[in-house]
Amino acid sequence: MIRIGLVGAGRIAQVHARTVEAHPTAELTFIADPMEAAVKPLAEKYGVRYSLNPDDVFTDSEVDAVIICSPTPLHVEHILKAAKAGKPALCEKPVAMETAKVEELMESLKGLDYTTMIGFNRRFDPTFARMHKMVEDGVVGKVEQVTIISRDPAAPPKEYIAVSGGIFKDMTIHDFDTARFFLGDIVSVYAVGQNLDPELADTGDFDGAVITLTNSEGAIATITNSRHCSSGYDQRLEVFGDKATINGDNLRSTQVRVSNGEHTDAKDVYLDFFLERYEEAYAHELNEFFAAISENRKPATSIEDGAKALRIAEAAEESARTGKIVYL
Repeated sequence: MIRIGLVGAGRIAQVHARTVEAHPTAELTFIADPMEAAVKPLAEKYGVRYSLNPDDVFTDSEVDAVIICSPTPLHVEHILKAAKAGKPALCEKPVAMETAKVEELMESLKGLDYTTMIGFNRRFDPTFARMHKMVEDGVVGKVEQVTIISRDPAAPPKEYIAVSGGIFKDMTIHDFDTARFFLGDIVSVYAVGQNLDPELADTGDFDGAVITLTNSEGAIATITNSRHCSSGYDQRLEVFGDKATINGDNLRSTQVRVSNGEHTDAKDVYLDFFLERYEEAYAHELNEFFAAISENRKPATSIEDGAKALRIAEAAEESARTGKIVYL
């Protein structure tokens, strides 16, 4: 049984706590967060110890591995502390706010025997993983275009947006990694940002964006994002090649369709939010983390993957602000 400590007690920590609790080979043992109003209820819910000092997770003898759910500016510090303590870590995205911080982290990690996985959970979603396997098996042929649609049902609180790093580093970072998953390294980025939601006008961030990524062979990924979507959590993926096109559509609670005098082919609404839509993905992500620990190998999503997705996010921000293509 792998004993897990959580650093952070916010929304994503609650997701991981639930996933760990349901896992057959793991148990949640410790949670640390400086905000007692957040950490105490979560610890009591799962009957585990808690601390207001995040450092306690890294020194606790009853913690075998750590899941880092702290605010992004603390990720580098916490990854390094886990590595120095000899505790494998699964860290939420993004790795850091700036690429320069990731470079400093990599320099500090030299000489340490560490296991760090970055939480790009969409690679482990059963639908997207199946599509990737089909690409690997040659079903699609040579991939020419990837289309990613990712729209949230509603924007997060302004307080969160202010410290998140912005739409590209916080939200689109998942899509940048998905694009790399299918196309490999990206060589150019062009982004158009939108400011259409008056409620978010004073955040200084975009509330929507369309981004075009190109790899070295000329294959293109188009990403469409929005902070709001009236129909729910809109998550779609298409991969087009010279042999076939494959699609991953939105998931619903059931596949029932109703036709009557008012509607034809009426269906259930999309699954409400990332907690429901990617519940299986989080479980499979945890499986990969534990497998990497037991097999003493590098996880499927590494700090290097996080660094490359972050560099694309920085380029997208630059492109959206300047109106120019940014070459990597």
